[in-house]
Amino acid sequence: MIKAADQFGDQPTVLLTGEVRMPLLGFGTWQATGRDGYQAVRDALDAGYRHIDTATMYGNEKEVGQAIRDSGVSREEIFVTTKLPPEQAGAERQTIERSLADLGTDYVDLWLIHWPPADAAGLATWREFLAARDAGLARAVGVSNYSLPELDVLIQATDEAPAVNQIPWSPAKFDAQLLTEHRNRGVVVEGYSPFRKTDLDDPVLVRVAQAHGVTPAQVVLRWHLDHDIVVIPKSVTPERIRTNFDIFGFSLTDDERRDIDAIAG
Repeated sequence: MIKAADQFGDQPTVLLTGEVRMPLLGFGTWQATGRDGYQAVRDALDAGYRHIDTATMYGNEKEVGQAIRDSGVSREEIFVTTKLPPEQAGAERQTIERSLADLGTDYVDLWLIHWPPADAAGLATWREFLAARDAGLARAVGVSNYSLPELDVLIQATDEAPAVNQIPWSPAKFDAQLLTEHRNRGVVVEGYSPFRKTDLDDPVLVRVAQAHGVTPAQVVLRWHLDHDIVVIPKSVTPERIRTNFDIFGFSLTDDERRDIDAIAG
């Protein structure tokens, strides 16, 4: 369900469990470290992004937090995600407290299990995540890189579905059934690496881009939004950061969306 939230201006959002709204377009910070990482987040916030995605294993939580504080944008207007490394299973509370200290905030909006711990679903870790949420350290909790059976282990044991599953997603990986199965469980799909396996010279993307006067990359991002899928492109190039955000002035037609869906074969 898409709806704009006052705290994020006119940006489209998706409703997570617990009445938490998450902007559909976010800014990914993987591999953005040091001064470049700090400046990329500043550039993203200046461009209008209000959703910043980081992770403990990215090694940039301090830079992300400093950029948020220096941006002049109030903390309440920014949706912040971080993630627990699987090797920190068993030390969940210490890890989130350290993340909060590095980010310079009392809470994150979303905390994710980055990968299933030790080749299992991580039920004990999920229980600790729910406890951290209930303690106010995270407004919502979820997972990343989980399969449907792994999601079901958590749901069946606790009656609590992860708010989000962050997984690779792009036109080449489109899977309507997988999307439906997530939604049937009440789990929001958040896609990462939207361009990694995308051929931006694909004739379908080029044609749709020309029809709207935009780039194929912008079409890919808009395609996510038109499917109500959260997407977190990443870049440290100021112009690309701005271009990736400039996707609210057009929408795809139903036919265009179906043609892009079909790229996955």
